[in-house]
Amino acid sequence: MALLSEPKTLGHLPPGYDVGEDGQWRTVDKASFRFALTDPGYQDLSSEQIAVMISSARTARDRFLIALLACTGLRIGEAPGLRQEDLHLLASSRVLGCGTAGPHLHIRRRTDNPNRAMAKSRRPRTVPVTADLVALYADYQYERDSIIGAAGTGMVFVNLFRPPVGRPMSYPNTKDMFDRLARTATHAFRPHMLRHSAATTWLRGGVDRDVVQRLLGHVSPLSMERYRHVDDAETRQAVEHVQALRDRP
Repeated sequence: MALLSEPKTLGHLPPGYDVGEDGQWRTVDKASFRFALTDPGYQDLSSEQIAVMISSARTARDRFLIALLACTGLRIGEAPGLRQEDLHLLASSRVLGCGTAGPHLHIRRRTDNPNRAMAKSRRPRTVPVTADLVALYADYQYERDSIIGAAGTGMVFVNLFRPPVGRPMSYPNTKDMFDRLARTATHAFRPHMLRHSAATTWLRGGVDRDVVQRLLGHVSPLSMERYRHVDDAETRQAVEHVQALRDRP
C-alpha cells in the first residue's frame, strides 16, 4: 500500500486550507500512479452535418474528397495517394483484371507517389463505394477535364485552381481546404472526423467489428475501441427493451 502514494509539499494552497500552526499539514499524500483517460474525446459528425459540408464545398473535387472520406473511412493521408488506376467504379472490373464485384477502390501503400502521400497500413485493402460517390467522381472528372493542364500524373486529386495546375495535391493543400470549410461551419470539422463518423455509423448499424476493422485498415482489434460511441437514443432503447421484457406475461 505504501507504494501507491508519496509525500508532496503543497506550494499553492486551496482557499481556506489550514496548514496547522507549524505547517505540519502542508505535506500531503499524493497518488504515485495516474491512469490516462480511456476516452480521448474523439468526435463524429451526423449525416446531416456531413451533407451540409459537402454542399458547402466550392468545387466538385472538394465535394468528392469530403464524400470519399465519409463513405469509405479513409485516412486523410491515404486519399491524396490514390491513383486513377485504384478506382474501379464500374459494376464489373473484370476487364481491368480485378475480380471484385461492384464499384470499389484499392488502397495500396506506395513509396513513390510524387506528393509523398502514403497509406499507413502495409497491407492493401479493397473498400466498396456507393453509387452517390461514383456520381460525385463523375462531376469531378468533368470539372478536371474542362481545365487545361489538369491531366496530372495519374493521381486522383490534383491542383485545379492554383499553379502548378495538374500537380498532385499535398497534405497542406488538403488541410487548407478543410480549414476554410471549418471557418464557415457552426461545428468542428476536421478530416479525421469523417473517418471516425464512418466507423461509428457502421458499428451503430450492426456491422460486424471484424468487417469494420478491415474497412478501416486496422491491424489490431484494440484500435476499434475509440470508434464506438453510445448516444442517448441507444441508451433509451436499451432501457425500454428491458422494460418490455419485464412487462411480458
